[in-house]
Amino acid sequence: MFLIHSIDDGRNAPLEYLPAGAITPKVGLALSQSSGLLAVASGSTRPSYICMTQRAAAVPSGTVIPVIRVDGDIVFETVFSASASSIKLGDKVTVASDGLRVTATKTDGVAEVVSMDGTASGSAVRVRF
Repeated sequence: MFLIHSIDDGRNAPLEYLPAGAITPKVGLALSQSSGLLAVASGSTRPSYICMTQRAAAVPSGTVIPVIRVDGDIVFETVFSASASSIKLGDKVTVASDGLRVTATKTDGVAEVVSMDGTASGSAVRVRF
């Protein structure tokens, strides 16, 4: 999951309330907008929002959920979904298909690696979009 690690100016990220598609919201889920509804962002799709609520099942399309807007001054912490032995600081990687982690794929990457605790799958990594 993408959780706020730090914000450059120290402010708190405000909540916004937007309609979601038929997704299962999870705290820290990367989201983009598709046809006016929030959808899971993955691969080379840069997330515009991060989900701030948890549900056990998919919500009906149009359900309003709380999110925070992704800004370039926010550093998010997540984990690698695969071994990232070839990843270096400053590389841009893609978002995993679950929308909760980053991959070790640099082609068309959208998440800039700013620090990491290791390169094994599951290692903590901090990124900004």
